[in-house]
Amino acid sequence: MSIALYFDVHIPKAIADGLRLRSVDVLTAQEDRLTRASDSELLSRATEIGRVLFTHDEDFLTETSNRWQSRVHFAGVIYARPLEIAIGECVRDLELLAKAGEPADFADRVVFLPL
Repeated sequence: MSIALYFDVHIPKAIADGLRLRSVDVLTAQEDRLTRASDSELLSRATEIGRVLFTHDEDFLTETSNRWQSRVHFAGVIYARPLEIAIGECVRDLELLAKAGEPADFADRVVFLPL
């Protein structure tokens, strides 16, 4: 089984395009018409539809910490600092996680890129 990804609004389109060329299931916040949603709303939406959220936004680290402390479930977050990972490396690492991972591997966790 593989995981489906949900992209925050700050993720470059080239990453989504590269993953789709590799048959990875990606939905962006823009495609989901949630460009003005808060971080909390985006993480809740990703969890609601069973997708792991991918972001460059450090604010999601605070949001996940708050959820851990409150024992509020979330489907998972993959975080990468944009200046520390190239687009190609990001696509490669996300493809590996998406194709080799199971939803339970990401539940209530944050995974950091690069791997």
